[in-house]
Amino acid sequence: MSQSSTKPAVQDGLAFERPLNELQTKIDELRSLSSGSHLELQGEIDLLEDRLKRQTAEVYEGLSPWERVNVARHADRPLTTDYVTMMLDDFVELHGDRLYGDDPAIMTGLATMGEHRFLMVGHRKGKTVKDRLACNFGCAHPEGYRKALQKMQLAQKLKLPIISFINTPGAYPGIGAEERGQASAIARNILEMFALEVPIITLVIGEGGSGGALGIGVGDRVGMLENSYYSVISPEGCAAILWKSGEKAPEAAEALKLTSKDLLRLGLVDKVIPEPLGGAHRDQKGTIANVRVQLSEWLDELKGIEISELLDQRYRKFRQMGVPVEL
Repeated sequence: MSQSSTKPAVQDGLAFERPLNELQTKIDELRSLSSGSHLELQGEIDLLEDRLKRQTAEVYEGLSPWERVNVARHADRPLTTDYVTMMLDDFVELHGDRLYGDDPAIMTGLATMGEHRFLMVGHRKGKTVKDRLACNFGCAHPEGYRKALQKMQLAQKLKLPIISFINTPGAYPGIGAEERGQASAIARNILEMFALEVPIITLVIGEGGSGGALGIGVGDRVGMLENSYYSVISPEGCAAILWKSGEKAPEAAEALKLTSKDLLRLGLVDKVIPEPLGGAHRDQKGTIANVRVQLSEWLDELKGIEISELLDQRYRKFRQMGVPVEL
């Protein structure tokens, strides 16, 4: 892709999607003209729709890592709250960490999906400007991670599996969060999740940034949506450290190997869940339907494994990560 196409999204959408949006606008205009007159335009509409599908497939097949990062951040991409609303049959939210407060950036609750009952944990970003500010754009405080751990320990008592939705640029970096033990809270979550005697499934649905993601990211099955990313640091953060310039974010994204395709090849995730043509933001229902099928499959698979074997597999799974491989 050209250098200009690696710039962040602009107000009228992602830069590399502009030709697709223009085609869609033409199709919509022809449909409107056809319905408001006696002109027969269906043949031309069909040709344009076929061209749009082919062009969309070509564009998304050739996306750079930086462009996939921007897709993962798309404003219309389904959030944890969308999965709760559109995928779950029942959900009872659980609040608070019993120590400091209730961090809205972490959402926890008892959930039902078909025949499956489980505890759901996930990052909440918010949809409106007010909600996004309240949730710190999905960047959790220590009380959020303590809340998540408390509810996961409750799931263990109730013998319920745990499903975790990851979607955060990272844990909240403010002074208050550090004063209340941000690093310690994340580290404890990682340690304790290895010992939880229930199946754990984690899924990166958008952004998977640093310890903020790992704080609810230890699982027996780790999945990613096709256009999500998972990384030790954001491309902008990496660029600021290495090159002292945010303009190097595209190069940083390439070097970090943060796409689902890279991470599957490196053995850091178990499966990549495909998104509908053109990304999850173009078809939220289709994306969530794909996720529901995969989660149900994993839940059925894991419930047949003895707890002792499950814990052993979980330990060995993460111990094997980081073994040097030739890229």
